[in-house]
Amino acid sequence: MANILIAGCGGIGCELGVKLVSQGHTVYGLRRETSELPEGIKAIEADLAHTLDPLPDNLDYIVYSASAGKYKDIAYYQAYVSGVKHVLEAVKGQAIKRFFFVSSTSVFGQFEGEVVTEESPTSDSTFSTRRLLEGENLVNECPFDSTIIRFGGIYGPGRNHLINLVLDGKAHCLEGVYSNRIHSSDCVGMLAHLIDMSEQGNKNIESLYIGVDNQPTLSCEVYEWLAEQLSVSEIEHSEPKEQSRLMSSNKQLSNARIRSTGYELLYPNYQDGYSELIQDL
Repeated sequence: MANILIAGCGGIGCELGVKLVSQGHTVYGLRRETSELPEGIKAIEADLAHTLDPLPDNLDYIVYSASAGKYKDIAYYQAYVSGVKHVLEAVKGQAIKRFFFVSSTSVFGQFEGEVVTEESPTSDSTFSTRRLLEGENLVNECPFDSTIIRFGGIYGPGRNHLINLVLDGKAHCLEGVYSNRIHSSDCVGMLAHLIDMSEQGNKNIESLYIGVDNQPTLSCEVYEWLAEQLSVSEIEHSEPKEQSRLMSSNKQLSNARIRSTGYELLYPNYQDGYSELIQDL
């Protein structure tokens, strides 16, 4: 069994930690306030924005899963750049087997409905994507084996943004624009799967994966389906203007690489995932 640090142990991190503890691993959860960490996760109360005290000296894996609390450059810098630097400094000299970094598919700049894979070019046209890519580069250049996983739009328990928009009559979709998503349980599942692969001695773990479900879907189709399930009469549609196309995330993300490792999604499409969320409302 492994010793695993989850740095930035928020929603995904806590769910991952619980799963790893259930498998027999020792899990440390690092976050600013630790009173709500689930039972079984060993608390490390610290702020990634500042220099860290020495971390446990027998770590096997690091899962860096921080998030920026605000959409501001300084918040993104602290979450994805200085935080990574502080963790790497605090584990200097350790024999970490692999450093996992949770990133975002927003770093892909395509907007014309293209199929996007791990080989597709990225864009640093915004401060948020620039900081994410800076963090990725720090991890790629660190002295340990590393893996970046870029998740698409995360939904799941407590992440009901689209459902709330439809229920509140505020849903609005652009015609002909693709969207991509992943259920939070599959974010956890993919990370746990990759850790297990490493523990089993698999040497074929890639340095980059895209984490989305099997079904890139036109946004209007998702909204209309949700409206039908929620008995909402209509969704406002509009034809995207050139500027709105440039600002939208119109791409079809491929999860072929992570699926080729043998990972089977718990929620392979939006209907499976949202049906369960609607039942739980």
